[in-house]
This record gives sequence, structure tokens and C-alpha cells, in this order.
Amino acid sequence: MNLREIPLSALVGMAVIALALACTAFAPWIAPYSEIEIVGDVWLPAGGDFLLGTDNLGRDLLSRLVYGARTTIALSLTATVLSFGIGMILSYMAVVIGGMVDQALSRFNDLMMAIPTLIFALVVLAVLPQETWILVLVMAVLDSTRVFRIGRAVALDVAVMDFVEVARLRGEGTIWIIFREILPNTLSTLLAEFGLRFAFAILFLSTLSFLGLGIQPPTADWGGMVKDNKDGIIFGVSASLVPGAAIAFLAVSINLVVDWIMKRTSSLKGGRGDA
Repeated sequence: MNLREIPLSALVGMAVIALALACTAFAPWIAPYSEIEIVGDVWLPAGGDFLLGTDNLGRDLLSRLVYGARTTIALSLTATVLSFGIGMILSYMAVVIGGMVDQALSRFNDLMMAIPTLIFALVVLAVLPQETWILVLVMAVLDSTRVFRIGRAVALDVAVMDFVEVARLRGEGTIWIIFREILPNTLSTLLAEFGLRFAFAILFLSTLSFLGLGIQPPTADWGGMVKDNKDGIIFGVSASLVPGAAIAFLAVSINLVVDWIMKRTSSLKGGRGDA
């Protein structure tokens, strides 16, 4: 595969994701100021010493945006990895073991999914201490219900294959069948789902921060930046639109890359079938 085979939409998505990851990894070296340093007056316009202007406290908006990328992406990625670890293991165990284990896990998952995610998160986070690890864990547990559903669906298709039955007859254990037989044959679907869940995690974290139950000040994150500067819209100040646009661009870019991966995977499968 070369760059010419990649559609323009996917290339644009990759470029935006690469820029966001660069900000995540090298925030202290990219940002002109620290994330909490007050460098000027309130809501200064873009230009001059401040490329994107200043925020509601006089902090450099570009620096806050860069540091916010590190916080938003790192925590969203951590929550997504945890949710996949929980959801995939439980869903594959439910399929391989079957019986009452499958029924109990599936019905519990249905119960969790019946509760509105945002309302559930707000109630839990309002009761528990506002710690970052608690926030990530709550996001991971809630998102794992979606991973469980799709993981169980794809695992059911693979579990009835002949090579899985042969592994059972050989006496292989549950762990072997999950990691050596089912997981490799469902990986492409789960990778695409991982991208979608990652985009959802970014939006969900930003929503919680906007509502005051996500990342706490003075730590910068994109949802909190929108909240801090929302009053500026009344006065024609666009400081809240910058982090809002960053959230939208990154979410759309992830979806563009995921769409390309799904199309490419399906075309490869079709090619093998024709052969």
C-alpha cells in the first residue's frame, strides 16, 4: 500500500490525528506559555503575541489548546483501552463458556445499557470524589457495555467455526480459545470499533468537563475551555469556539480514518473470496 491508494479524506483525518498526537506528546515544547500562566488581559483578540488570543482569565488560548489536547486525548485513550479490555474479555468469556454465564452477563449488560449514559455518569461522579482515575474508570465501565455488545456479536459468528470446535476437542481451555482462536479472527472489526469508541470518549469527556464533572481547573481540557469561555459569545468573543472546533475536527477525522479502514478491510475480504 502507498499514499496514492489512500483517499484524500483519510489523509486529512490522519494529518489532524497526527497533529493532535504531536500536541499530546510534546505539549511543553510546542506551547508558547504554560497552561495556567496569565499573560495578558481578558479575551484579547487573535494576533500579535497571542496567535489565538486569550481566555476569560488572560491565559494564552493556543497554549491552553495544546495542553488541553494532551489531557483530553490521553484520558480518552486510556478510558477506551480499559473499556475494550473489560468488554472484550467479558463478551468472549460469555460466548465461549455459554449457558448461565452468557445469560447473566448479557442481561446485566442490557440493564446497564438501558440507563442513559450521561445521566448515569453525572450521578456517579457527583457522589464519588472528583479524581482523574475515578473519571477514567467510570467512562471505561460505561463504554464497556457497548464493547461487550459488539464483541459478543462478532465472537458468536466465529465460535461456531470448525477450527474453534477442533480446539475444543483438543481440550484447549477458555483462555486459549479466546486469545488464539477468536480474537485474531475478529480483530479487524474491533479495531474499527476502537476508533469509533475513542471518538465517543473524547466527546463524552468534553461533555462531562463542560458540565463541571470532568477535568477540574486549572488543568486544561477542551470541554472545560468551552465552559470557561462560553460567556464571551455574548460579547462577540470566539474563545469558546476554538476548543469546540478542535473537538469537532478530531472526532470527524477519527471517523474518516475508521471509515477508510472498514472499507479497505471489507475489500480485502472480498478479494480473497473472489480468488
